[in-house]
Amino acid sequence: MEQELAYSFHLGSDKNKSKIAKKVAKDNVSGTTSLANNAIQNAKNLSDVNKHNLRDYDNQTELIRTIYGTNDIVNDVKQVYLDEFEQARIEYNNKQTRNDRKIDNYFTKVCESQNDIACEIIIELGDMDFWNDKDERYRLKMVDVYNEQVKDLIKIVPDFKIANATIHFDETSPHIHVIGVPVVENCARGMKKQVGKSKLFTKTLLTEIQDKMRNACIKSYNKFYEVNTRLKEKQKGRNQDINVKDMGDYREIKKQLAKKEQRLEKANTQTKILDNTSQDIDKIINNLKPTKLNKNNMVISSEDVQKVKNYMRDVKEITKTVRSVNDLNIAIKDFEHSAFEIAHKNRSLKYEIELKDNEIGNLKKELSTKDKIIGKLQTEKEKIKQELQKFKGFWHSIMSHFHKRICYDKDNNYKIVSDDLYKNGIFDDNDNEIANNIYRKVTIPDENKQIKNKKKNNDTRF
Repeated sequence: MEQELAYSFHLGSDKNKSKIAKKVAKDNVSGTTSLANNAIQNAKNLSDVNKHNLRDYDNQTELIRTIYGTNDIVNDVKQVYLDEFEQARIEYNNKQTRNDRKIDNYFTKVCESQNDIACEIIIELGDMDFWNDKDERYRLKMVDVYNEQVKDLIKIVPDFKIANATIHFDETSPHIHVIGVPVVENCARGMKKQVGKSKLFTKTLLTEIQDKMRNACIKSYNKFYEVNTRLKEKQKGRNQDINVKDMGDYREIKKQLAKKEQRLEKANTQTKILDNTSQDIDKIINNLKPTKLNKNNMVISSEDVQKVKNYMRDVKEITKTVRSVNDLNIAIKDFEHSAFEIAHKNRSLKYEIELKDNEIGNLKKELSTKDKIIGKLQTEKEKIKQELQKFKGFWHSIMSHFHKRICYDKDNNYKIVSDDLYKNGIFDDNDNEIANNIYRKVTIPDENKQIKNKKKNNDTRF
């Protein structure tokens, strides 16, 4: 049975600067410290990313592989700004009447704002346990997998313009850092084209993106490694989980659990009381005295009997309460597991449907293109028919004129011309006979066939 692989897709955020995020990265099961990737909000942040991702601070550059962009991430991002925003900047400046409102350098302007100038996405397949015993050759095959991940990311999020993608092999798990610029078009204020991380990477869209990237990644892995491995269920973490608390049935069961927890709290209170009561019961038992008639029988007062009965009743009630709460906890865990499985299957099916929809969309486009070609050909056909009709009319007029001049007017000049046209192959046998035979009607060959077929049909009727 193939080992299931973990998959993570993390988008840089300013929340990752917190102590909790850093601790998550430090204790990450994959053994990497890159998952608390921060937001890139200015040129200094981008420079820090450049140093970290390209390992400028040590001599382990042979253990990294840049598969998109160059060995200078800062320049890669600046180039994306020129390619994507320069035209919008020029158009914006041309509309400004005041020089102080013009933008000299959009990259610099965004660096000085509160917006992220670029985004970092870290993708990782497999955890520390999986990669621990894999040799270098096996690990380096991940270059092919991550190459396809970059291509998939371009297809899935076309408005995220990738500047650089670098794979790290110097940590326990091979993972890829993707640096890009989120682009938003048709902006109402300012430049028509701007950087827009919050608009491009909403919580909902981020979940959909990750689901598609998960499916694409495991397909690539299975293809290049020639296996049939599955992904592990998504675990709780940043930018990756649909919260099971959002499910209606789950919330209902949680309400029931809350009620049971109240009963459990009540049971705990009763347990404390029972502890005190137990001491009283012990005293009653220890103070029992044998009867005068039989030393094996003990004497107990009616009051003490009632205390024992009450104690036994309380024990039964509390035991029942605790058991019901425990049973519900087990049911909750089973439900959570089933809910995650169903949610994962639903997302996989949704992705498959989207692929089919894309195929249908492409087929519709092809069909539309072919319909246009057919329409164009039909138009051309009609034009050709019209031209042919004109030519038929012209031919009919010419032959009628020759027929009249030669057969009726006995004009020898037309006879000479007709013979010359026939000798030179311009008049065929049919044309020559029409021009020189007084008994022939001036009809087009197709019309002759139609007339013959009509006569033949009329004869068959009788």
